[in-house]
Formats: sequence, structure tokens, C-alpha cells
Amino acid sequence: MTNETKVKVVTADPSALGLFGLALITFVASSQKLGLTSGVSLVLPWAIFLGATAQLIACINDFKHDNTFGATAFGAYAMFWYAVGFTWLIQNGVFGPELAATVDVKQLGFAYLGFLIFSIFMTIGSMETHKVLFTIFVLIDFLFIGLSLSSFGIMTEAMHSLAAYSEMAIALVGFYGCGAAVLNTHFGRVFLPVGKPFGIFKK
Repeated sequence: MTNETKVKVVTADPSALGLFGLALITFVASSQKLGLTSGVSLVLPWAIFLGATAQLIACINDFKHDNTFGATAFGAYAMFWYAVGFTWLIQNGVFGPELAATVDVKQLGFAYLGFLIFSIFMTIGSMETHKVLFTIFVLIDFLFIGLSLSSFGIMTEAMHSLAAYSEMAIALVGFYGCGAAVLNTHFGRVFLPVGKPFGIFKK
């Protein structure tokens, strides 16, 4: 006869960390797009550690929560920021002048377009989470529209501005979402409202 002991491992909600990582990197990156700062040298560490790694940690822990939506979202955008970081390194010749000289920005356009497609169906999914998260995803959609079209050379200045302002808006709403996730849990009540799900697809 054998005795079995089942242990339930409890992990905290990782969304606050993931949202903070998203908010911080979009805040810093948008400052460069808006012309408030210049270059990407000091955007890069925030892209790697906050945009990428913080969201990757949130992704892993959301998998432990059996949260497919959250884990996929944080994981995909974590990998996006790792890729963006390496893109900047390539463009700035870190991996050699030959690689930097053969850069074709349209390839970024296809990557952004792929993320736009991903973000659109994630936006639909976010409608059944809460309205703050839905707002973030809508703004992400506009960000990728701007990035895609500007990379393809379509309405370059206008699309660059769309991407820049969308990214700053993502940061501001992301900070609010992070604060709500922390404080609502910490106080055990709705301290910062996030809005109810739309209730369209899930009854």
C-alpha cells in the first residue's frame, strides 16, 4: 500500500510584473520615437531586462496559473523585445559592419505585420478580461500599424507619429494596469477599477 501526498503550489498573479515591464520599456522607447531623447543605446538595457525578461518571467508564471491567454501574450511580447534589442545591435554594427550594411528594413515590416495579426486576435481575447487590458491591446494594434507601414515606406512620417503616440499611451495605461493589479490584490478590494469584461463571447 502506498500513500500519495498531493501538494498544491501556489504562485502569485504575475500580471503586475508583466505590465510593468511593458509599461516601462514603451515609456522609454516612445521618448526616442517622439524625439524627446535620441539613439537607442540606453533604450537597449530596458528592452532586454524590462520589456523582454520581466514579461518572460510573467509568461512562465502565467503558464503555472493555467492561463493560456496571459502566458501567450507576455511570452510573445517578451520575445518581441528580445528581437528588437538584437535588431538595434545589428543596425549599430555590434555584430560587424557587413551585417549592418545588408539591413533591409522591410523585413522588420513583415515582422511587425505578423505581430499586428497576432495582436488583433489577442485584442478580441482581451475583451473577456477587463477594459484596461483591452485598451492596451487596441493601442498595441495601432502601434504595429504604425511600425508596419512606416517600415514599408508608406506614409512614413504620419505612421511614425502614430507608432510613437500609441507607444506612449501603452506606457501610461500599462502603468495604471500594473498599479491596479498590485493594489487591488494587496488591499483585497477594488482600489483602482479596471472595468468589467464585455461579456460578448463568454457568458
